[in-house]
Amino acid sequence: MAEVTKADTSPEAMALYNKGFSAFERGNLDFAIELLSRCVEVEPAFLQARKFLRAAEIARFKSTKRSALSRKMASAKAMPALGAASVLLSSGKIDKALVAFDKLLQDDPLNPKYALPFAKAASAAEIPEAGVQTLEIIREHNPNDADLFESLGRLYTEIGQVRQARECFEHLVELRPKDADAVKLLKDASAMESIDGDGWQQASEEGEGGSFRSMIRDEEEATRLEKESKAVKTGADAEALIDDLVKKIEGEPENVNYYRALARLYAQNNMFDEGAATLRKAIEMNPGDPELDNTLSQMKMQQFDHGIEALKTAGDTDGAAAREHERMEFEFSDVQEKVERYPNDLALRFRWGVLLFQNDYFNESIQQFQLAQRSPKDRVRSLYYMGLCFKAKGQLDMASDQLETASKELVSMDSVKKDVCYELGALYEEIGNKEKAVENYKLIYQADIGYKDIAQKIESLYG
Repeated sequence: MAEVTKADTSPEAMALYNKGFSAFERGNLDFAIELLSRCVEVEPAFLQARKFLRAAEIARFKSTKRSALSRKMASAKAMPALGAASVLLSSGKIDKALVAFDKLLQDDPLNPKYALPFAKAASAAEIPEAGVQTLEIIREHNPNDADLFESLGRLYTEIGQVRQARECFEHLVELRPKDADAVKLLKDASAMESIDGDGWQQASEEGEGGSFRSMIRDEEEATRLEKESKAVKTGADAEALIDDLVKKIEGEPENVNYYRALARLYAQNNMFDEGAATLRKAIEMNPGDPELDNTLSQMKMQQFDHGIEALKTAGDTDGAAAREHERMEFEFSDVQEKVERYPNDLALRFRWGVLLFQNDYFNESIQQFQLAQRSPKDRVRSLYYMGLCFKAKGQLDMASDQLETASKELVSMDSVKKDVCYELGALYEEIGNKEKAVENYKLIYQADIGYKDIAQKIESLYG
């Protein structure tokens, strides 16, 4: 079932969509949900309608403040409907199953119990994009649901978005570090990402047989060379590997893996200009590859660090300071440019927010962290930095809100939790709430007495 757009949707579905969208804009959520639900029944693959249907459902859900008990009762009441929908799905009645799961999501749109089987039904109906759309919406509300990230990663793989699949499986492995199946999914996704666009399309066009097997052998050889280059090679060993890779590139100028391995070898031997030139050639063949862009930036930073260290060793402190300033300017402009080029990369948003914060652009920094917190990986640190930004602006109530939220989401007393508790303690100390300050400082003190000046803080407040 191909995705249906506004241009090719049926007149009936389009009329329902227009009325539903108008009701959504006016804030008439019940009517919007009713109309948009009927719209997607008529056109199940009309993703634009599904997008606003989910938005209306979530807006209504959040506006209806129900207690934990009432939510449990509602969930129990919905069990027969969930069972019936699951039977429809297992018996192959896909269209009816989609409608049934949609009805369950109307009242509880952030519940993975309904979203996960809906995504499975969407995949069976050959509209996996609808499943992706729904799971993307709820994942920020369920950052520790391993089944959700596994399902979303599989759907991303199904629609060919290998980078997003790899990111989902990375988080899955964080949640299930000892799960061999999760590790395999990550390895497979990483392998697919590394070769995506590097000849698979050509192989499929040429058909199975010699060309396909040849490509596999080439990929294995590239992997072997890359592994060899990861170990630090200098002198004659490095020269031999460099010569070998140069010959490989001459024979197969479109194999990007060879360029990556060669650039790494150049960097290991402080031949940064040669390494950068190699990566630029690879980028010319694969424009818009964020991994290659990032590798080139890292190499430039390495070159700066190497030069700074050499100047310090030579005793040229002024030259080293000037070079460090150049490095900061490069990193700032480089990350800013990358955010513009890859606006959906939340990890870049987080990094850009940190740089803005470090340069006292607090409002701009907050904007980036508000986006970056949608990433499970960077959510808590984004909340932490937003707290620091609000504190720097003198908005202490909003600063404490962000830091308290971050603290609640951190279970173990790791380095991030220590930073969050320390800033909360300092904040409460500043506004004269000694009790709350001690409460946060004690959490750190009991876990790590050597953290910053926590011992002095505790002794001072107790005294």
